[in-house]
Amino acid sequence: MDRFYRLMDAQPDYYAIRKLHPQDLSGSAEKLYLFLSGWLGGPPLYLQKFGQPFLRARHLPFAIGETERDLWLACMRHALQDEEVEEGLAEALANAFAKTADHMRNRPEG
Repeated sequence: MDRFYRLMDAQPDYYAIRKLHPQDLSGSAEKLYLFLSGWLGGPPLYLQKFGQPFLRARHLPFAIGETERDLWLACMRHALQDEEVEEGLAEALANAFAKTADHMRNRPEG
């Protein structure tokens, strides 16, 4: 997940989501890694360290609309491509991420 946050930090296209994160992205990268471990069927590292993820509730303080959702997904797809994740797996992950990212939206469009 380091590539995802490096892209977010370096690419101006992702500024709208970068500004929602703390200056130091290391904590965010760790939390995403811990969460994905359990989400993908591995050890529930996030749960063990922080308790239930309650993703939507944890993201409510941040204005997340379609733009932010789409930028997050684009950045993640970019990272998966850069890391040369096998195409079928990358597509399956992108589809699963899309459902979760859409659930994070908490502001109306328009």
